[in-house]
Amino acid sequence: MEKLRIVFMGTPDFAVGILDAIYQNNYDIAAVITAPDKPAGRGQKVKYSAVKEYALQKGLALLQPTNLKDETFLEALKSLNANLQVVVAFRMLPEAVWKMPKLGTFNLHASLLPQYRGAAPINWAIINGETITGVTTFFIDDKIDTGAIILKEETDIYPDETAGGLHDRLMHLGVDAVLKTLTLIAAGNTQTTVQPLDEVVKTAYKLNRDNCRINWSAAGIEIYNLIRGLSPYPAAWTFIVDNGQEWNVKVYEAAFLEEQHDKVVGSINCEARKIKVAVSDGFIDLRVLQFPGKKKMTAQELLNGLKLSDNASVK
Repeated sequence: MEKLRIVFMGTPDFAVGILDAIYQNNYDIAAVITAPDKPAGRGQKVKYSAVKEYALQKGLALLQPTNLKDETFLEALKSLNANLQVVVAFRMLPEAVWKMPKLGTFNLHASLLPQYRGAAPINWAIINGETITGVTTFFIDDKIDTGAIILKEETDIYPDETAGGLHDRLMHLGVDAVLKTLTLIAAGNTQTTVQPLDEVVKTAYKLNRDNCRINWSAAGIEIYNLIRGLSPYPAAWTFIVDNGQEWNVKVYEAAFLEEQHDKVVGSINCEARKIKVAVSDGFIDLRVLQFPGKKKMTAQELLNGLKLSDNASVK
């Protein structure tokens, strides 16, 4: 059994749960590497990454390189004498970094590879209506999420689950996968599986303003999946238009009501204190929304202060 000395690399909340499990299981953590601090929010106050907050709290050695190929950083990394690197939701590593430790560098990815390689696997699995997902550990190579697979853990995606809920469940599943992977590596028992190159795979593209906008001509279930797949962050959005006014609105919670109707697609119905948008095969019931400069509100709260006319619509 080889004693592991680990460098951990990660940035967001998802990575913190994994780092905490490694710490709580008394592994030797040589250092933590995370993203540089950056200004955020209206006041542009400097914001630490979630992983940095945790590392400071636990008194762990911390590195925040801006350039992973910088010689000063590479020397600092080498001087840590780690024999394994664990990566969770970080950025692409240059070969000089991932090849450095004797036992390699492995990554935890929140999908069942080779499906959903890329930046937003949790979101796209829900957006595409998948019913099963999971996590994968694999040894990093020179491409994104293509390395030899160590192990996978599966879970169902619930029909009404949001990206936020699935994120939290996959973090717990990821803890189990990473601890099992560490045990295998320490014992020299890893048996990897090379990812197939000829398989048709779905990609977890980076989320942007365009692919987060609701397309109201799509089928109702597709719109519903988009909304829950982007909730709570970054949130699906649309324009609500009424009497010459136009609002850029985020949608956090909705329901799909499948039924036949004669309404114009995109028209809004506000009966019974609900905001229902007509789609080709039913209605999308908008339940939690956020108007510009306002807090998140239920449709009922919103309608207490906003009267939409019979001509209101989305676009």
